[in-house]
Amino acid sequence: MNTKPNKSALKENEGISQPEIVNQKSISNIKRKRKQSSSPEKLIKDILRGDITALSKAITLVESKNITHLKKANTILKACLPYANKSIRIGITGVPGVGKSTFIEAFGMHLTSLNKKVAVLAVDPSSSLTKGSILGDKTRMDELVKNKSAYIRPSASGDSLGGVARKTREAIILCEAAGFNTIVIETVGVGQSETAVHSMVDFFLLLKLAGAGDELQGIKRGIIEMADTIAINKADGDNLKRAKLAKVEFNRALHLYPEKTSNWQPKVVTCSAINNDGVNELWTIIKSYISHTSDNNYFEQKRNAQNKYWLLQTIEDQLKSDFFNSKKIKKELLNQIKLIESNKTTPFAAADYLLGLK
Repeated sequence: MNTKPNKSALKENEGISQPEIVNQKSISNIKRKRKQSSSPEKLIKDILRGDITALSKAITLVESKNITHLKKANTILKACLPYANKSIRIGITGVPGVGKSTFIEAFGMHLTSLNKKVAVLAVDPSSSLTKGSILGDKTRMDELVKNKSAYIRPSASGDSLGGVARKTREAIILCEAAGFNTIVIETVGVGQSETAVHSMVDFFLLLKLAGAGDELQGIKRGIIEMADTIAINKADGDNLKRAKLAKVEFNRALHLYPEKTSNWQPKVVTCSAINNDGVNELWTIIKSYISHTSDNNYFEQKRNAQNKYWLLQTIEDQLKSDFFNSKKIKKELLNQIKLIESNKTTPFAAADYLLGLK
């Protein structure tokens, strides 16, 4: 009988135990410090001393849909509010391809050279299908993003325009509290985002292209009416002559529009962001506008009207959210849709019924 031990290669030998190198106390300390660094009190303190990391964390809280985050965000916003409202807010719009990112980078670099602190925020509804962002400003403004006096923050992706706009307005307050005295709000130039931007800025700049075929057609008439200045971008090379002609045509067209409540006559200029031409002239126009509207009290009146608008808009958004997130409404809404589809009720009767449930 074979009594030799089995030496099969398949035999599993007992391994050498590894030393306990991870200190559980250290892990707890790291977690505790991380939690403290993200506390509303710490973030408020850091934001007020201009800390960019704290500013980004606070904006992330503002953008979050988490109830706990919302409470923290509201605490931070309330504390930062007394330090806000001390900037010039500039809205910039234009169709894709007009050169917004190139212009904003040139404009931002010019302002930082004048010792301004510039924050660039984007109102971007994003794709409702892919949830992808239309804008990629941080990748396109490679010089400005490295500038210590500038801060670029793309908006949250995949949200409704109203939600993005509200979050952007709250981000303005946080940026102002962090010491940024010039806030640039960019919109993609498609859809209704321009109206949202106009409701949160002091000065509205419309970038146009020469030869785009809409100089006198009044395309997006409402946007042109909102503009305080129109800049014909890419006025360089072979396009310079067309840009100058477009400037003359827009000047003629603007005189046909009703006089603005601000008593400001909109300007038309040509610029070349890539060559940095006309950027200084635009800043001079913006300063002239701020001076003009401050003297006739329109600046303060507009800010007050914007605050009232956002108060009502916020109430409306909250009521709408509460209504559609109600379990009872969710259930009955499906039933009413089925009744509508079977012609047993009308959309108006169904709406009255659902509103009555609340």
